[in-house]
Amino acid sequence: MAHLNVTVHQHGNWWLELSVIGPNLCLTLPLSLSVPQMRIVCKDVTAETLYDVLHDTSYRKKWDTNMIDTYDIGRLTVNADVGYYSWKCPSPLKNRDFVTMRSWLPLGNDYMIINYSVKHPKYPPKKDYVRAVSLLTGYLIQSNGATSSTLYYLTQVDPRGSLPKWVVNRVSQLVAPKASVKYPEWKRKHNPGLKPWMFPEQNTLPCISVSELTVQRADSLENIDESGLSEEKTQQSDDEEP
Repeated sequence: MAHLNVTVHQHGNWWLELSVIGPNLCLTLPLSLSVPQMRIVCKDVTAETLYDVLHDTSYRKKWDTNMIDTYDIGRLTVNADVGYYSWKCPSPLKNRDFVTMRSWLPLGNDYMIINYSVKHPKYPPKKDYVRAVSLLTGYLIQSNGATSSTLYYLTQVDPRGSLPKWVVNRVSQLVAPKASVKYPEWKRKHNPGLKPWMFPEQNTLPCISVSELTVQRADSLENIDESGLSEEKTQQSDDEEP
């Protein structure tokens, strides 16, 4: 069985080392100040609720307005899986998609979720999408007591092309806390006891062998330049759609 190791080192700068024991999956990344980062205090949301919201793909459409589709592909360990996510870019930009390995770890009353892009032979790039690369996306959720929490969010994504800055800024600001307030009520009506990220015995995904996966290198994918498109021009194009 594969095992996931997550180690944070400090040698002048921060480094995050992610490795799944296996021949093809080992990634070491510098965490520089240039990585988009965010800190959000959630006064009315517990750490556990926020953790559930970030995991629950059925609820994601309630808050992720850029999502086209998302689904789990298979599991590596009790706390690591592989999934697919497609992201709607404003027209006429090409939509992006990702195949990522995600891992998660409860840390007492706190929680961590991280992902990065991998290649899976059964999920190659699609004709109508640009396959983007998550170099590192991570969430650290800290409990502030019985009724509140703090979310630390960072993301380093290569969209495989030059996107306008306004598009990158808009997407990087999209996180879950606002929708988390309504999640407990929603969950009570939608399989309230089903939380495979908390209860591994509920996970029915097919097992994936580590040998099937390799780290997705950005330089092996299509790269396009869409940086010349303006927000006004793109909004106009969206309005013209029937």
